[in-house]
Amino acid sequence: MTQSGPELDPVDPDNEVDMPITVTDRRVIDPDTGEVRRPAGEPAPGSEEAVPSSVADEEIAELTAALQRERAQFANFKRRAAEEKQGSVAFGKQVLIEKLLPLLDDLDRAREHGDLEDGPMKSIADKLGSTLTGEGLAKFGEPGDAFAPELHEAVQHDGDGANPVLGQVYRSGYRLGEKVIRTAMVTVTDPAPGAAPAAAPETEETGAQ
Repeated sequence: MTQSGPELDPVDPDNEVDMPITVTDRRVIDPDTGEVRRPAGEPAPGSEEAVPSSVADEEIAELTAALQRERAQFANFKRRAAEEKQGSVAFGKQVLIEKLLPLLDDLDRAREHGDLEDGPMKSIADKLGSTLTGEGLAKFGEPGDAFAPELHEAVQHDGDGANPVLGQVYRSGYRLGEKVIRTAMVTVTDPAPGAAPAAAPETEETGAQ
């Protein structure tokens, strides 16, 4: 914006001449449009010159990759936490059941002597057995079963040992799920003539899945 006014002639000071006067408008708000004036050379917001598209694409890709890594790490953490929880529950169950095995041995001896044929003790023994069976406990080791060293602890050997089977069972064996938690204490003998030995129960050690 310029204005005219009288000025002295530098050659002839007594002679007044009109010289242009320059006035710079530094107002931030344009009085005509009401918009904010931006410095010369600065790109307007949202223009392609503000942020190059290649840079924006790289930032989006990096943020996406970081988010995917965080999600994968969180999923792994949840999986490990669930596995540890299941392992702790299974271990606690095994410890408790192992402490109950001597009680089951006493009940077996009482049953052999006919003390659990009727009465309240029979009801208690049956309920305890049903509860433990529901938790995955299974007893093994019966006379005539095929001998398996990983399942049976032999305290006496009779016969030639060609096809050994269980003779007497001094202590039953137990497994919890697929895991053997106690071997059976037995004597080993030959099968009766003409009798085929019963197959040993499948366990984790014998390859059961």
